Amino acid sequence: MYGFHVRPRGNFEQVVENVTAALKTEGFGVLSDIDVAKTFKAKLDLDRRPYRILGACNPTLANRAITTDADIGLLLPCNVVVREEDDDSVTVAFMDPAAVLELVGNPDINALAGDVRARLQRVAAQLEA
Repeated sequence: MYGFHVRPRGNFEQVVENVTAALKTEGFGVLSDIDVAKTFKAKLDLDRRPYRILGACNPTLANRAITTDADIGLLLPCNVVVREEDDDSVTVAFMDPAAVLELVGNPDINALAGDVRARLQRVAAQLEA
């Protein structure tokens, strides 16, 4: 698998706020926030349930990764998807950096990816609490 999921309580907007706050506790900021539903409505006139892609980045860890491999930016940032399901529940999906960064084939990057994964798993645990 290339990701892991949680289903926290709360409505969509509350969950987005909670995800952003939980990411901060692990040193991540949200660099980008793509509102897929809004974009599909504007560009394709399609109505979709709320779906946002948050580009999360921990600057210290990103700096270490880029210093180790200048092309690693092709695999950054860590995407976190917040989506509303058909039953009105909300799913938060996290990219598994260990699975994705394994593509690089560098032991230093693999160790760093393990650290990032652990941080994102702690964020997921906060959301489930």
